[in-house]
Amino acid sequence: MQISYNWLKQFLKLDWEAEQTAELLTDLGLEVEGISQFESVQGGLKGVVVGEVLTCVQHPNADRLKLTTVAIGNEAPVQIVCGAPNVDAGQKVPVATIGTTLYTAEGEAWTIKKGKIRGEESHGMICAEDELGLGEGHDGIMILDAALKVGTPCSEVFEVENDIIFEIGLTPNRSDAMSHYGVARDLRAGLRQREIEKELITPPLTNFKITDRSLKIDVDVVDNALAPRYCGITLSNLIVEPSPDWLKNRLKAIGLTPKNNLVDATNYVLHELGQPLHAFDATKIKGNKIVVKTLPKGTKFKTLDGVERELHEEDLMICDAEKPMCIAGVFGGEYSGVTEETTAIFLESAYFNPVSIRKSAKRHGLNTDASFRFERGIDIENVELALRRAAILIKEIAGGDITSEVVDLYPNKVKPQEVFLSFDKIDSLLGQEIPRDKIKDILSSLEIKVMNVTESGMGLMVPPYRVDVLRDVDVIEEILRVFGYNNISISEKLTASIAPTSKFEDHKLQQIIGDQLAAQGFFEIMANSLTSPDHTQLTDSHTEEQAVTMLNPLSNDLAILRQSMLFSGLEAIAYNSNRKNQHLKLFEFGKTYHQFTSKREEQKHLSLFLTGNRQESSWRQADRKSDFFYLKTVVENVLLRLGIRDIKMNPLGKSDFSEGISLTSRKKELAVLGLVQKGITKHFDIKQEVLYADFNWDNVLALVSKEDIVFSNISKYPEVKRDFALLLDDTVTFKAVHDIAFQTEQKMLTDVNLFDVYTGSKLPKGKKSYAVSFTLQNKQSTLTDKQIDKIMGKLQHKYETELGAELR
Repeated sequence: MQISYNWLKQFLKLDWEAEQTAELLTDLGLEVEGISQFESVQGGLKGVVVGEVLTCVQHPNADRLKLTTVAIGNEAPVQIVCGAPNVDAGQKVPVATIGTTLYTAEGEAWTIKKGKIRGEESHGMICAEDELGLGEGHDGIMILDAALKVGTPCSEVFEVENDIIFEIGLTPNRSDAMSHYGVARDLRAGLRQREIEKELITPPLTNFKITDRSLKIDVDVVDNALAPRYCGITLSNLIVEPSPDWLKNRLKAIGLTPKNNLVDATNYVLHELGQPLHAFDATKIKGNKIVVKTLPKGTKFKTLDGVERELHEEDLMICDAEKPMCIAGVFGGEYSGVTEETTAIFLESAYFNPVSIRKSAKRHGLNTDASFRFERGIDIENVELALRRAAILIKEIAGGDITSEVVDLYPNKVKPQEVFLSFDKIDSLLGQEIPRDKIKDILSSLEIKVMNVTESGMGLMVPPYRVDVLRDVDVIEEILRVFGYNNISISEKLTASIAPTSKFEDHKLQQIIGDQLAAQGFFEIMANSLTSPDHTQLTDSHTEEQAVTMLNPLSNDLAILRQSMLFSGLEAIAYNSNRKNQHLKLFEFGKTYHQFTSKREEQKHLSLFLTGNRQESSWRQADRKSDFFYLKTVVENVLLRLGIRDIKMNPLGKSDFSEGISLTSRKKELAVLGLVQKGITKHFDIKQEVLYADFNWDNVLALVSKEDIVFSNISKYPEVKRDFALLLDDTVTFKAVHDIAFQTEQKMLTDVNLFDVYTGSKLPKGKKSYAVSFTLQNKQSTLTDKQIDKIMGKLQHKYETELGAELR
């Protein structure tokens, strides 16, 4: 937000240097991020003086040029070649002397130098309006008042305004400081604590007089909850023309482009008092009636920028008896605004519901000075005052008359917030005791009324314009910022205690697993918990009914809290893939959010994503794609690192996966993993396979501390491996082969591994071949051939009888 120092001084007669004022504003919480200079005429007309043309003759070598002698003050007269058709002897003219910097209309600087034009020396330039930035005229040079003294700086003649602009980084809660008056009010409180008393000068309203009541506009507010206060007045016999220079300079100083006197007046009051206003051409208001209401969804409305928008059923609109004219508090309509032909206006000043305005502004992608203020909450008590102030200003600069009473619809008056402030709580939060009289003085300077005082605290009444001060801690923050954060002493003693923590703390386990995954080549991502409602349509696992919806979303793409970690990871993969980074290993710790019938629930997760090759291509080894078994290994290693060993695998029926399994332990689902469905990856424009694992981190944490670590001696007796090539039906799974093996031999069998699968034309139809490896070990003695053959015979018999297997 830009604040003009000259404008600020209209409310506080302050003679401080700008840097000193900026320091105080920053101490008060209105952080000044930068200070810049403003000149109403670029360059400030430095080096441009009043000259007198002494002689003017035809240039000897050019038909369209004149050779002049010009007096410029203390120096001797200079010769200047001039091409203006209206230059003549005896004229007082603006002269840019040698070394003067002038600016083009586009802001490019150029310097006046001594030179020769068609063989004749020229020591300066006699200037036209546009060359000095004083207007747009270029028909000839400017002719000045003959009474002006030669050599007078033109900056004095044209009253060039120099200003200092503060760039304030305003925090969203400080809606009370979104105007020059609000900043001045805060500045006065800060000055008072430095024992500098300054009167806060309010804009005068004594000139507000109703001329007649010839133009009455009726107002009907249909929903008072959306428009708690609505004021309006009419002005007639107006003349629309450019604003006076002082008003243009005020607006230019803060980065606004002047338009005409009526629009500029409303913008001026907006930045002066923080109250948005809107002027409607009264002749375009059908039925002489204003209706504040919502309209049916899909209603078409063209705004001032020429864009036809489709209204939402919650958009609050300002309408006449026939049509909508304005999106309330956000943007005006194309057909109801002020034009050069306007002679009468209906001037609106209102307080609109902040949530409603924010939703409408975001919904239509509009961000205006008015919506910026309405969204944060303006002073509802200031609505009529600002209306009267604007009416007076418009009369001064556009003529005309006030031709109606002030319409003020304010059915439910807002009461000031009452807060009880405990002295003990002040001392506790600030860390030191502030004298009670000092506290009362600070509150008084902030216009917070002390209603009663007891030994324990004070009963306070907070003015309505402080919409962010609702609790005792808010008041304490106000006291602290005015008292000065720098004035709070820092203790020389630091007392701290070390609290015992468990090795199973969530953050410690996350660090351990994060380090393990990073060592395996994974990169950690941190995604936004807000996501698009469209994602609920991609899978049956998530529904709109279970989505936690934002009441005031930043955009439609960030309207709900995520129900799954999958989609934010796929967005990261898509982003990287579009930038030729297609071999990815990603992980994320995060939460999902769910709306159930009786409650809302947050769930912690660890998600893993694999796509492309396991590692970068190299001449030393062939490319190996990430596959399901690699992901399964990574997932099992995470659980093993946490001491969870009793893991069971189950088939998975979730619609997120085309193939997948679930890992459980003690009847708790620990993780699901598999290949993401192509329909889902296609939605994110991902053309390669994506493998995904999702840990239920809450369940993992519940089991970590319950798993006892069991140590066993390494056997001194060797292992023995034997293989079977089993011819099986296509329907037989490796799980069946695995389970039968351990059911048959529980003592000597330590591992079963599938190392080859063959299907082809050489096998009978409906058959497949499994090459299975069995690892045997006796921890008491070395296995003999007889023992090994007996075990393998039992296994063969079981496979033949239970699975119909044949040895190949």
